[in-house]
Amino acid sequence: MNHAQTNTEIPYAALQKKVSLLERECQLLREQLRLLRASKYTPSSEKSDIHSQQMLFIDNQVVELDSRDSTPHASPENERKAKRKGKREIDLSRLPLRRIDYEIKEEERICPGCYGPLHEMDIDVRRELEYIPAKLCVVEHATHIYACRHCQAHSPSTPIIKPPAPKGLFPSSLASASLLAKVIMDKYVMHLPLYRQEATFGLKPLLSRQTLSNWIINASDTWLLAIYDRLKAHLLKNHVLHADETTLQVLHEENRKATDKSYMWLYRTSGCANNPCVIYDYQTSRSSAHPHNFLSKFEGWLHADGYSGYHKLEGISNIHIVGCWAHARRKFDEALKATPEKGRAGSIAAQGLAYINRLFAHEKEFLSLSACERYVKRLELSVPIAKELNGWASTHLVLPESLVGKAIKYLLTQWPYLMRVFEDGRLELSNNRAERSIKPFVIGRKNWLFSNTPNGARASAVMFSIIETAKENCLNVYEYLKYLFEQLPNITISGIDGLMPWSETLPDYVKVH
Repeated sequence: MNHAQTNTEIPYAALQKKVSLLERECQLLREQLRLLRASKYTPSSEKSDIHSQQMLFIDNQVVELDSRDSTPHASPENERKAKRKGKREIDLSRLPLRRIDYEIKEEERICPGCYGPLHEMDIDVRRELEYIPAKLCVVEHATHIYACRHCQAHSPSTPIIKPPAPKGLFPSSLASASLLAKVIMDKYVMHLPLYRQEATFGLKPLLSRQTLSNWIINASDTWLLAIYDRLKAHLLKNHVLHADETTLQVLHEENRKATDKSYMWLYRTSGCANNPCVIYDYQTSRSSAHPHNFLSKFEGWLHADGYSGYHKLEGISNIHIVGCWAHARRKFDEALKATPEKGRAGSIAAQGLAYINRLFAHEKEFLSLSACERYVKRLELSVPIAKELNGWASTHLVLPESLVGKAIKYLLTQWPYLMRVFEDGRLELSNNRAERSIKPFVIGRKNWLFSNTPNGARASAVMFSIIETAKENCLNVYEYLKYLFEQLPNITISGIDGLMPWSETLPDYVKVH
């Protein structure tokens, strides 16, 4: 009897285990399917989409979401702002004006009724914006050389006099400051690949993609690298930075396949900086050695995501890594989207998301405060919420493979870095500042796909650094690049400080008013 029971119990236990594994796998697959559907058919915003104010049961206490944690449609801040009165006039005043007057000739200003003289009683003005297509023209810089005929005839040496003339960008090149600025602007701001620019110009082989590429690389190496080095030196003097990285494909790297991944690293100043600065750095890998080398002279706070390569910096330099609460929120947001709609209200994912939303809501309230005031307010209002969240997360046992399990695991493993934000009022709750700055490169990469050589990748890093820093300092990118290319060949190294994006000596037409 016992023997028979054993024979029947063993397969039944194995079957139960198998059913349990299949149920878990099915649950994980359903989660992934719901998340894929959400990413395809719903907005990508991480803000909570639960319109009703759910009652979340946490530690047997009822916590009601504050109105500021609700959908963005309920917040007056997110409503469409009415256009400022007179804004159209301000915008039009920035453009050159060409006026066409339609008048009656003096001798024809006679009243058809009484034949008396007519006077001008009003002017009916109709405005329109005219588009003037760009065009290429040849400019010859002819320097006249003078000599003395008397000295030529009677002296052993003849003085030769040349008037001063501005130097060109490259010897025997057709590249002008305006044309080179346009090529760079179109590629790195408008994300227009060089082969499309080549077709637009229609002057192949005079302006082939190879010629344009050579111009960009030469401009970087010859002129803009000095600006880039000054930007980097300025960046490292700050005490609060942000960092991020993204992939890049470079076809012809030494001892590497064309399909191997390279990386574009990004470092930028935080919101507390007087002169914002953005630096891109091309490297062949994602090794922590790259940020370590780049930041070797930096001391202070570094905002970063959860990549362990950044965490290694703490052991070898005086850098304190600040975690990103937006990444933690993103994990819970994904888990919530993967939860069946009927079970979202009061779910573990919704509870975790509600906690973090309360932190971000407080940050909006602290925007106008000074760093010291913000530090005090965070200790008073935000730190208790964070500690409560940590206690809540530590008590929930869920499948580690599930999305909500991964969200909780990320939160707890990143906890020491996430809590760093409360140690200094200058720090920010997220690393979104770096993500916004690296986005132009990501958009450009989707268009031109790859860099052909490491020289091209380094040139792209220099161009993006100068362009994004110019944007941060409210400069007109095209006018600034053009001004740089006009000035750099004709100044000494000591004059570069006057060309920096925050220099007060920059002409007004370079600045966006």
